[in-house]
Amino acid sequence: MVMSEAPEVQAALEEIESTAAELCGQRNAITAQLVELVVRLDTDDLWQSTGARSLEHWVAWKCGMSNQHAKDLVATAQRAAALPETMAGMAEGVISEDQVAVIARKAPDGMDHHFADLARSASVSQLRTALRIARQAQPPVPDPTPAPDPEPSTEDETSTPAPPVDPEGERQVSAWFDEFGTWNARVQLPAEEGAYADQALRAHKDALVQEWKDARKAAKAAGIEEISPPPFPTLADAYLRLCERGLDVAARERPHCDRTTVILHLDVESRAADLHLGPALTEAERRYLCCDATFETWFERDGEVIGAARVTRKIPRRLRRALERRDRCCRVPGCGATVGLHAHHLIHWEDGGPTELWNLALICPFHHRLHHRGIITIRGPAAELTVIDRRDRLLSGGSLARPPSGPFPEAPPYRHVDGERAQWKWYDPPKVRTPN
Repeated sequence: MVMSEAPEVQAALEEIESTAAELCGQRNAITAQLVELVVRLDTDDLWQSTGARSLEHWVAWKCGMSNQHAKDLVATAQRAAALPETMAGMAEGVISEDQVAVIARKAPDGMDHHFADLARSASVSQLRTALRIARQAQPPVPDPTPAPDPEPSTEDETSTPAPPVDPEGERQVSAWFDEFGTWNARVQLPAEEGAYADQALRAHKDALVQEWKDARKAAKAAGIEEISPPPFPTLADAYLRLCERGLDVAARERPHCDRTTVILHLDVESRAADLHLGPALTEAERRYLCCDATFETWFERDGEVIGAARVTRKIPRRLRRALERRDRCCRVPGCGATVGLHAHHLIHWEDGGPTELWNLALICPFHHRLHHRGIITIRGPAAELTVIDRRDRLLSGGSLARPPSGPFPEAPPYRHVDGERAQWKWYDPPKVRTPN
């Protein structure tokens, strides 16, 4: 025996569902407009002048979203041109943001019409299953470059065998600065030695990854919310760490060896600088290198050496701890990175800025480089730190969300899916044929 609900309960449910359908339809239409804005930001690279690490960082920062939500929105924006019917369905309010995000991430090219139509009656999980089946059903893409015909051998079986490979010829290391001032390296080692070098490189990456995880756990335990997490360590970061550890060991074993010191030549009048036996530096590179790095500066005038500065501009260990205690994370609004932070001199040491707490601020490497390149400007003192972009706009840590000043977009009520179990044995996805 099925008991009927009271009329007032039924009426309340109908009112709630009707209102929720209208709000969901409007939300989908509003999200479609937001995706159009993200497409403009991505197409014109406008986000790069705001101090954001990436387009995902801008969306998470300015729109008050989670990192995953921002990634889904950016993925949708980057596939919007290839999914016109799906995007039109979201603009009309009949396809939800999560449904579009799944299609944008997984749908093969040429299936926009099929999945835009399927999304009107399938849940998000059902869309994922259908997309997996559709991708598996696609024919393999033929290799456009046919294998070359084997050349006939002109040698007989009694010809002299090739000489053995010289093992020293397999051990080659070369390094150079190219015409753009970028340092390049090429390493070639035998298999057994290459395995040793590869293991050392990956061990340093594992150490950096563990530091990255520990720093995030510590930030979470301290109640620090990271709007955008620091960049995940790469093999390039591991290589730099390997070099730093090697320099530290060499400095302990041979404290007077100049090969362990980065030497900078600086003209006191023109402020032109170049690396010892290396390329010239831009003003941004010079100030970035001199801000918090181990180096030795030689002052020159008219090509003549007139003196040398102290070997390091590193922040003393105790002062660094006090700085970390005070700032906790990168001071640039909207960042919140906690790994690999630099101690930035607000008044540069070239301009007489002291290495004292009031003149220092923790800045992540990404924003430190942006500052010295002139994309953002960081001004002190540390207690009243301000950050502005290249258009002289003050950066703030809050999102752009505010009460709407106009009416909501017109959209039909969102019709939810039936929720019945899908019979996948009858599902026949279309196959996209690649042109010959």
